[in-house]
Amino acid sequence: MDLPILLIIIVVLALVFDYINGFHDAANSIATIVSTKVLTPFQAVLWAAFWNFAAFFLAAYVIGEFKIGNTIAKSVNENFINLEVIFSGLVAAIAWNLLTWWFGIPSSSSHTLIGGFLGAALMFALVSDYHVIALAQPDLSIFDKLILAFKQLFTQNVVKYEKVIPIFLFIFLAPVIGSIISIIITLIIVNISKRTSPRKADHIFKKLQLVSSALFSLGHGTNDAQKVMGIIGAAIIFHHVQTLHDPVYLALDGTQQFNYFVEHYYWVPFTSFLMIALGTMSGGWKIVKTMGTRITKVTPLEGVAAESAGAITLFITEHFGIPVSTTHTITGAIIGVGLTKRVSAVRWGITVSLLWAWILTIPISAMVAGITYLIFTFVK
Repeated sequence: MDLPILLIIIVVLALVFDYINGFHDAANSIATIVSTKVLTPFQAVLWAAFWNFAAFFLAAYVIGEFKIGNTIAKSVNENFINLEVIFSGLVAAIAWNLLTWWFGIPSSSSHTLIGGFLGAALMFALVSDYHVIALAQPDLSIFDKLILAFKQLFTQNVVKYEKVIPIFLFIFLAPVIGSIISIIITLIIVNISKRTSPRKADHIFKKLQLVSSALFSLGHGTNDAQKVMGIIGAAIIFHHVQTLHDPVYLALDGTQQFNYFVEHYYWVPFTSFLMIALGTMSGGWKIVKTMGTRITKVTPLEGVAAESAGAITLFITEHFGIPVSTTHTITGAIIGVGLTKRVSAVRWGITVSLLWAWILTIPISAMVAGITYLIFTFVK
């Protein structure tokens, strides 16, 4: 089957984003084991990458479905999805990810991707409305046409709020849940090991950090690789429905379309998990420093608690099909272990800076995607 050039470009860009996501988010699962010197940086990225890829087999053969991929693919009304929208969203997501990586800011790759997708779709709807109004009422000024187009935009259900609202809420809920779970785990561990000598406890928890970091890397792979799957899925489903008018896809509803896509394009989930693992092997050392030492100093015991809490949070949200930020989750968990010592153990100046990056990620990536869509449609 011949594929349009733009669709091929989208698939390539999505996998590039997946790779960038891997090295951008490598810090999430390896920062604590590097900062506590359990593994060298090189050993840590290999360890995390292995479990990132192992997550494919967990999702495919144990869980048996890719819930998060379907959530991403269905976050926008299919009437406002085309290849240009998906392309623009990806360009914005890659640009923001590279920018935040360069400055060592652990922002969310997940919300960057979602923000880009939403921003491009909204701009597509706005431009379409403007053209319709311009044809129907040519005498109106450009400003009046824009005002009418904006008013019409908010009556069209471009965004599927039942999918998007939980994603927005978990920008704040994921770190809070991670923090609460990490506090509980830390207190339990401290209670259990209080009669153990510090040297022996340190040795035990350094070994346990390998287990907790592996669990978090599994959660990271399961959560983040599916987001890229969802974007590629949206592009391929659009091609089958709108370009090929494939009767099989036309006869299915949204969830069934995605499941059918996974069955017949099995290389997409496999490659998505592989690329994020390869990206993790590249590492993002600026972010490792922020996550491993600048938020709060982390001991092996606290590393186990933070990574275990992060992994539990990711597995819970994956069960409910809610895409969350692994960055937000592990940051909340690290803050939680810091709070068990004292409030001042957390470097709140760094934490507030991270919070601003999280809040700004979706609107900025949405704006960049919207501008990219405008430029692309005028140039092509």
